[in-house]
Amino acid sequence: MTKRYSVELLWRLRNEIRMDWLIGYLRWPHKRRNGQFVFVCPLCNESESDVNPKTNLARCFHCERNFNPIEFTIATQTDDFKEAVEFLKPLLRD
Repeated sequence: MTKRYSVELLWRLRNEIRMDWLIGYLRWPHKRRNGQFVFVCPLCNESESDVNPKTNLARCFHCERNFNPIEFTIATQTDDFKEAVEFLKPLLRD
C-alpha cells in the first residue's frame, strides 16, 4: 500500500524547516566561515557550500547539488523518501 502525502505537507517540510537549523539538528558537520554558513556535502564530502535562506536550499558548489530539507534528510539519515518525511513531520510547528 502506497502512502501519499499532501502537497501542503510537502511544501511545509521543504519551506518551514530551515536548512541551517536542520543541518545543526542532525549534527551534520558545519560551521561559519567568514560569516557564511558552510556544511560538508553528504554526497562529495567537500565543504564548498552555502545555505540560501530566501529559497531554503543548501547548495554544494563542488558537486553542484541543491538540497531541500527532505533531500538532505534522505542523503544523511535514510535512503527512503517516506522515512525522511516521517522523520521531519514532528519538526513542524502546528
